[in-house]
Amino acid sequence: MDSSPKPERTRLTAEDWEVAALQMIADQGVGALAVEALARQLGVTKGSFYWHFRTREALLQAALERWEQYGEREVLGQIEQIADPRQRLPELFRRVAHELQPHRVYAALLKALDHPLVVPVMARVSQRRTEFLNTAYREAGLPPREALNRARLTYAAYVGFLQLNFTLGLPRINHEEFDTYVEHMIATLIPA
Repeated sequence: MDSSPKPERTRLTAEDWEVAALQMIADQGVGALAVEALARQLGVTKGSFYWHFRTREALLQAALERWEQYGEREVLGQIEQIADPRQRLPELFRRVAHELQPHRVYAALLKALDHPLVVPVMARVSQRRTEFLNTAYREAGLPPREALNRARLTYAAYVGFLQLNFTLGLPRINHEEFDTYVEHMIATLIPA
């Protein structure tokens, strides 16, 4: 198989580079992110990269922001549109459960919490997600203290599941087992 760069037919956008960077992070981790490897994967020269970014760190920052904004806009933003808070929480669980690529990125970022660009993004994401859950639980009828504790427990369960499955590499569960697990989480964590 020829791995030499293909002629650039169309100019890549910054978004193309960011999406490819997130894929590389999901597959290999933050430390593996390299301009030359991405250019080879995208079939272009490194010159295309430098048209959009000055450094690898600038690309990493932009990719992390894209991932962060996706979670806010595409997931939480859509869930907020559900009027009934008792329907909002189960839908959030089901929706998040089937977002494989963002999970893989998140799991890779958990391994890179010593990286100075990763830490602030993960702190913001965790804070906003916990706040979102806290609000959802309060709107579903839980008292403020209980809502906050349930939000923390829910988020900890999410992070723990990612750690067990993506970071520690436990045997993967099949689709049916996973759906059963998600429904168990809903029954356990969402007030009746």
